[in-house]
Amino acid sequence: MTGSPLDPRLTSGLRVRVLAREPESHCRTPYYLRGAEGRITEVVGRYHDPSMLAFHKPGLPMRWLYRVQFRQTDLWPGYAGGANDSVVADLYEHWLEAVGE
Repeated sequence: MTGSPLDPRLTSGLRVRVLAREPESHCRTPYYLRGAEGRITEVVGRYHDPSMLAFHKPGLPMRWLYRVQFRQTDLWPGYAGGANDSVVADLYEHWLEAVGE
């Protein structure tokens, strides 16, 4: 993990938890993922904040976007599919926190 806004705070392979909080007014984080734990598979890049862009604001500060993989069995109680089935979501850094291994 790094501290500079020009470098991602989180890295590929890191376990993370999606924050279980109230959304901002134009939220891009699916409700069913809030509180769920997954693993970052890719640091996608740094982008203007879509929550701000939705209201014709400049989208600053820019936000890091991560691709996060979640096991279906962790998301859906009683999931009857394969044990390796997963969901992948692109999530912004301000919705994620690192989880101790």
